[in-house]
Amino acid sequence: MSRALITGASRGIGAAIAKALARAGHHVIVNFRSQPAEAERLCESIASEGGTATPVGFDVRDRTAVHAALEALLQDPEPIEVLVNNAGYTRDNAFPSIPFADWDAVTRTTLDGFYNVTQPLVMPMVRRRYGRIINISSISGVTGNRGQTHYAAAKAGLIAATKSLSKELGKRRITVNAVVPGLIDTDMLKGAPLDEIMKQIPLGRLGQAEEVADLVAFLASAKAAYITGQAIGINGGLA
Repeated sequence: MSRALITGASRGIGAAIAKALARAGHHVIVNFRSQPAEAERLCESIASEGGTATPVGFDVRDRTAVHAALEALLQDPEPIEVLVNNAGYTRDNAFPSIPFADWDAVTRTTLDGFYNVTQPLVMPMVRRRYGRIINISSISGVTGNRGQTHYAAAKAGLIAATKSLSKELGKRRITVNAVVPGLIDTDMLKGAPLDEIMKQIPLGRLGQAEEVADLVAFLASAKAAYITGQAIGINGGLA
Protein backbone atom coordinates (compact mmCIF):
# COMPACT_ATOMS: atom_id res chain seq x y z
CA MET A 1 0.00 0.00 0.00
CA SER A 2 1.41 3.39 -0.98
CA ARG A 3 1.46 6.13 1.60
CA ALA A 4 0.30 9.75 1.48
CA LEU A 5 1.66 12.47 3.77
CA ILE A 6 -0.56 15.48 4.45
CA THR A 7 0.87 18.35 6.47
CA GLY A 8 -1.42 20.31 8.78
CA ALA A 9 -3.95 17.52 8.53
CA SER A 10 -5.57 17.39 11.95
CA ARG A 11 -8.59 19.49 10.98
CA GLY A 12 -10.28 21.53 8.26
CA ILE A 13 -9.21 21.04 4.66
CA GLY A 14 -6.27 18.86 5.73
CA ALA A 15 -8.52 16.43 7.57
CA ALA A 16 -10.89 16.21 4.61
CA ILE A 17 -7.94 15.49 2.31
CA ALA A 18 -6.71 12.76 4.66
CA LYS A 19 -10.10 11.05 4.56
CA ALA A 20 -10.36 11.33 0.78
CA LEU A 21 -6.91 9.84 0.21
CA ALA A 22 -7.62 7.04 2.68
CA ARG A 23 -10.79 6.22 0.76
CA ALA A 24 -8.67 6.13 -2.41
CA GLY A 25 -6.59 3.36 -0.86
CA HIS A 26 -3.57 5.17 0.54
CA HIS A 27 -2.22 4.71 4.03
CA VAL A 28 -2.42 8.28 5.31
CA ILE A 29 0.24 9.97 7.43
CA VAL A 30 -1.58 12.69 9.36
CA ASN A 31 0.85 15.45 10.27
CA PHE A 32 -0.02 17.82 13.11
CA ARG A 33 1.83 20.56 14.95
CA SER A 34 -0.13 21.16 18.14
CA GLN A 35 -3.34 19.12 17.94
CA PRO A 36 -2.41 15.50 18.84
CA ALA A 37 -5.87 14.66 20.14
CA GLU A 38 -7.54 15.87 16.94
CA ALA A 39 -5.04 13.93 14.84
CA GLU A 40 -5.73 10.77 16.84
CA ARG A 41 -9.49 11.22 16.44
CA LEU A 42 -9.05 11.69 12.69
CA CYS A 43 -7.02 8.48 12.43
CA GLU A 44 -9.70 6.64 14.41
CA SER A 45 -12.38 8.01 12.10
CA ILE A 46 -10.42 6.86 9.04
CA ALA A 47 -10.02 3.41 10.59
CA SER A 48 -13.75 3.22 11.28
CA GLU A 49 -14.34 3.70 7.55
CA GLY A 50 -11.95 0.90 6.65
CA GLY A 51 -8.85 2.98 5.96
CA THR A 52 -5.51 3.20 7.72
CA ALA A 53 -3.74 6.25 9.10
CA THR A 54 -0.87 7.23 11.38
CA PRO A 55 -0.49 10.53 13.26
CA VAL A 56 2.97 12.12 13.10
CA GLY A 57 3.76 15.34 14.95
CA PHE A 58 6.23 17.96 13.74
CA ASP A 59 6.28 21.66 13.00
CA VAL A 60 6.94 22.13 9.28
CA ARG A 61 8.98 25.25 10.10
CA ASP A 62 11.47 23.23 12.16
CA ARG A 63 13.87 21.72 9.62
CA THR A 64 15.61 19.49 12.16
CA ALA A 65 12.34 18.05 13.45
CA VAL A 66 11.00 17.54 9.93
CA HIS A 67 14.11 15.69 8.78
CA ALA A 68 14.10 13.45 11.86
CA ALA A 69 10.43 12.57 11.29
CA LEU A 70 10.87 11.95 7.58
CA GLU A 71 13.99 9.88 8.10
CA ALA A 72 11.98 7.57 10.34
CA LEU A 73 9.06 7.46 7.90
CA LEU A 74 11.34 6.62 4.98
CA GLN A 75 12.58 3.49 6.76
CA ASP A 76 9.24 1.89 5.90
CA PRO A 77 9.49 -0.12 2.66
CA GLU A 78 6.13 1.22 1.49
CA PRO A 79 6.80 4.40 -0.50
CA ILE A 80 5.43 7.85 0.19
CA GLU A 81 3.95 8.42 -3.25
CA VAL A 82 1.72 11.38 -2.44
CA LEU A 83 2.71 14.56 -0.61
CA VAL A 84 0.15 17.26 0.16
CA ASN A 85 1.68 20.46 1.51
CA ASN A 86 -1.37 21.79 3.30
CA ALA A 87 0.04 23.40 6.47
CA GLY A 88 -0.75 27.10 6.63
CA TYR A 89 -0.86 29.91 9.14
CA THR A 90 -2.75 33.21 9.19
CA ARG A 91 -2.37 36.36 11.25
CA ASP A 92 -4.42 38.97 9.38
CA ASN A 93 -3.43 42.58 9.90
CA ALA A 94 -2.95 45.79 7.93
CA PHE A 95 0.57 45.81 6.53
CA PRO A 96 1.88 48.71 8.67
CA SER A 97 0.76 46.79 11.76
CA ILE A 98 2.24 43.40 10.89
CA PRO A 99 4.97 42.57 13.43
CA PHE A 100 7.96 40.71 12.09
CA ALA A 101 7.09 37.69 14.24
CA ASP A 102 3.78 37.31 12.35
CA TRP A 103 5.41 37.89 8.96
CA ASP A 104 8.00 35.26 9.83
CA ALA A 105 5.50 32.68 11.12
CA VAL A 106 3.16 33.04 8.13
CA THR A 107 5.80 32.96 5.40
CA ARG A 108 7.92 30.25 7.01
CA THR A 109 4.98 27.91 7.53
CA THR A 110 4.09 28.02 3.83
CA LEU A 111 7.45 28.44 2.12
CA ASP A 112 10.00 26.96 4.52
CA GLY A 113 7.43 24.26 5.24
CA PHE A 114 7.22 23.43 1.53
CA TYR A 115 11.01 23.16 1.29
CA ASN A 116 11.56 21.32 4.55
CA VAL A 117 9.02 18.59 3.81
CA THR A 118 9.29 18.29 0.02
CA GLN A 119 13.06 18.34 -0.46
CA PRO A 120 13.81 15.10 1.44
CA LEU A 121 11.00 13.26 -0.35
CA VAL A 122 11.90 14.23 -3.92
CA MET A 123 14.85 11.91 -4.48
CA PRO A 124 12.98 8.81 -3.27
CA MET A 125 10.25 9.73 -5.77
CA VAL A 126 12.87 10.30 -8.49
CA ARG A 127 14.40 6.88 -7.87
CA ARG A 128 10.96 5.26 -8.20
CA ARG A 129 10.10 7.48 -11.17
CA TYR A 130 6.71 8.23 -9.68
CA GLY A 131 5.14 10.74 -7.33
CA ARG A 132 2.37 13.24 -6.73
CA ILE A 133 3.16 16.56 -5.03
CA ILE A 134 0.14 18.77 -4.37
CA ASN A 135 0.52 22.18 -2.77
CA ILE A 136 -2.44 23.94 -1.17
CA SER A 137 -2.25 27.61 -2.04
CA SER A 138 -5.04 30.21 -1.68
CA ILE A 139 -7.06 32.63 -3.74
CA SER A 140 -5.23 35.33 -1.76
CA GLY A 141 -2.06 34.30 -3.58
CA VAL A 142 -3.76 35.06 -6.90
CA THR A 143 -5.92 38.12 -6.21
CA GLY A 144 -4.39 39.49 -3.01
CA ASN A 145 -6.51 40.41 -0.02
CA ARG A 146 -6.68 43.21 2.52
CA GLY A 147 -4.84 42.38 5.69
CA GLN A 148 -3.08 39.40 4.13
CA THR A 149 0.03 40.81 2.49
CA HIS A 150 2.22 38.22 4.21
CA TYR A 151 -0.19 35.33 3.61
CA ALA A 152 -0.78 36.31 -0.03
CA ALA A 153 2.95 36.63 -0.66
CA ALA A 154 3.60 33.18 0.78
CA LYS A 155 0.78 31.51 -1.13
CA ALA A 156 1.80 33.20 -4.39
CA GLY A 157 5.33 31.97 -3.80
CA LEU A 158 3.99 28.45 -3.40
CA ILE A 159 2.36 28.65 -6.82
CA ALA A 160 5.65 29.80 -8.37
CA ALA A 161 7.49 26.96 -6.62
CA THR A 162 4.91 24.52 -7.96
CA LYS A 163 5.44 25.63 -11.54
CA SER A 164 9.23 25.56 -11.25
CA LEU A 165 9.45 22.17 -9.56
CA SER A 166 7.06 20.62 -12.08
CA LYS A 167 9.53 21.46 -14.85
CA GLU A 168 12.33 19.72 -12.97
CA LEU A 169 10.43 16.55 -12.16
CA GLY A 170 8.21 15.96 -15.17
CA LYS A 171 10.65 13.62 -16.93
CA ARG A 172 10.60 11.42 -13.84
CA ARG A 173 6.81 10.96 -14.04
CA ILE A 174 6.34 13.10 -10.93
CA THR A 175 3.54 15.64 -11.15
CA VAL A 176 3.50 18.85 -9.13
CA ASN A 177 0.33 20.90 -8.91
CA ALA A 178 -1.23 23.57 -6.73
CA VAL A 179 -4.82 23.64 -5.56
CA VAL A 180 -6.05 27.19 -5.00
CA PRO A 181 -9.14 27.28 -2.76
CA GLY A 182 -11.38 30.30 -2.47
CA LEU A 183 -13.63 30.80 0.54
CA ILE A 184 -14.07 27.41 2.19
CA ASP A 185 -16.35 26.73 5.14
CA THR A 186 -13.73 26.09 7.85
CA ASP A 187 -12.69 27.64 11.16
CA MET A 188 -10.62 30.21 9.25
CA LEU A 189 -13.83 32.03 8.35
CA LYS A 190 -15.14 32.32 11.90
CA GLY A 191 -16.22 35.89 12.56
CA ALA A 192 -16.09 36.86 8.88
CA PRO A 193 -18.99 38.88 7.41
CA LEU A 194 -20.50 35.95 5.55
CA ASP A 195 -23.51 37.85 4.15
CA GLU A 196 -21.19 40.26 2.37
CA ILE A 197 -18.84 37.49 1.31
CA MET A 198 -21.66 35.51 -0.34
CA LYS A 199 -22.48 38.45 -2.60
CA GLN A 200 -19.02 38.20 -4.15
CA ILE A 201 -19.27 34.51 -5.06
CA PRO A 202 -21.10 33.76 -8.33
CA LEU A 203 -22.25 30.36 -7.03
CA GLY A 204 -23.64 32.08 -3.94
CA ARG A 205 -22.18 29.78 -1.29
CA LEU A 206 -19.00 28.82 0.50
CA GLY A 207 -17.00 25.86 -0.69
CA GLN A 208 -16.80 22.70 1.38
CA ALA A 209 -13.56 21.13 2.56
CA GLU A 210 -14.69 17.85 0.99
CA GLU A 211 -14.87 19.52 -2.42
CA VAL A 212 -11.25 20.61 -2.12
CA ALA A 213 -10.33 17.13 -0.93
CA ASP A 214 -11.99 15.51 -3.95
CA LEU A 215 -9.89 17.67 -6.27
CA VAL A 216 -6.72 16.73 -4.38
CA ALA A 217 -7.64 13.04 -4.55
CA PHE A 218 -8.10 13.32 -8.31
CA LEU A 219 -4.71 15.01 -8.74
CA ALA A 220 -3.16 12.25 -6.63
CA SER A 221 -4.63 9.55 -8.85
CA ALA A 222 -3.41 7.88 -12.03
CA LYS A 223 -6.18 9.68 -13.91
CA ALA A 224 -4.29 12.98 -13.45
CA ALA A 225 -1.03 11.71 -14.96
CA TYR A 226 -0.98 14.40 -17.68
CA ILE A 227 -1.67 17.32 -15.35
CA THR A 228 1.38 19.08 -13.92
CA GLY A 229 2.57 22.61 -13.23
CA GLN A 230 -1.00 23.84 -12.79
CA ALA A 231 -2.60 26.12 -10.22
CA ILE A 232 -6.21 24.94 -10.17
CA GLY A 233 -8.77 27.26 -8.64
CA ILE A 234 -11.74 25.96 -6.66
CA ASN A 235 -13.59 29.10 -5.67
CA GLY A 236 -17.19 29.15 -6.94
CA GLY A 237 -16.26 31.61 -9.68
CA LEU A 238 -14.77 34.22 -7.33
CA ALA A 239 -11.62 34.50 -9.47
